[in-house]
Amino acid sequence: MAGQLYLCATPIGNLDDITLRVLDTLKSVDLIAAEDTRHSIKLLNHFGIKTKLTSYHEYNKVDKAVYLVRQMEEGLNIALVTDAGTPGISDPGEELVRQCHQAGIKVTSLPGACACITALTISGLPTRRFCFEAFLPTDKKERKNVLNQLKTETRTIILYEAPHRLKKTLEELLKELGNRNVTLCRELTKRHEDYKKMTLEELIQYYKGEEIRGECVLVIESVTFKQLEEEQQKSWENISIEEHMEQYLSQGMPKKEAMKQVAKDRGVGKREIYQALL
Repeated sequence: MAGQLYLCATPIGNLDDITLRVLDTLKSVDLIAAEDTRHSIKLLNHFGIKTKLTSYHEYNKVDKAVYLVRQMEEGLNIALVTDAGTPGISDPGEELVRQCHQAGIKVTSLPGACACITALTISGLPTRRFCFEAFLPTDKKERKNVLNQLKTETRTIILYEAPHRLKKTLEELLKELGNRNVTLCRELTKRHEDYKKMTLEELIQYYKGEEIRGECVLVIESVTFKQLEEEQQKSWENISIEEHMEQYLSQGMPKKEAMKQVAKDRGVGKREIYQALL
């Protein structure tokens, strides 16, 4: 009988945030695959867990996943842990999960700490709809494409960033997104947990000349549907009403329908368009 994979969420700072279910699972499985065994051994020692560890990280994720899947096919139960938080979120765990599904291995996730949700809930920004981008891409072209998409994002935006790159990223966000409201969270759940609720300009000024420590989560204000609509309406001001009409008439749209669409585009009444054309 095949074994299964357990995705075990571990604390993002405060060790007391681990769940009883995760502790029981880490004790009972045959093997624990860890992103950094040197880091995870401290957690296991703290709770007196003696289960065997093996490394599973970004640089061996494909080949090692093949090995781990084979072990589960032979009946072993394996737990996957990351350095902090929930496996599969911005870490190599997703590759192992993918291979397990391909092989028909059962996967279950044991919920617990997750930095992006922790930051979102204390941010003071809307929580009903949000998008999680993790770390921005390092490739310049891909990074530019992501930032261009985020300009018109209507959901609250969550990003991760390393402390040594934070200042540069804040300046880049200001340039690409404008001066948005942001909640910057550092050292979440730890003794020196800290969050700053400011604009991007204020954050850049605040950290000028300061050394930044601790992994960072940025929760960024989105644009509203109303703002997008107003920007779209404003863009039509660059052409005349006659040119605007011609765009629709050239597509075969009846004149009456074209006038209606032009009025909608510009956020005005049909009568105003009719009078202007006269």
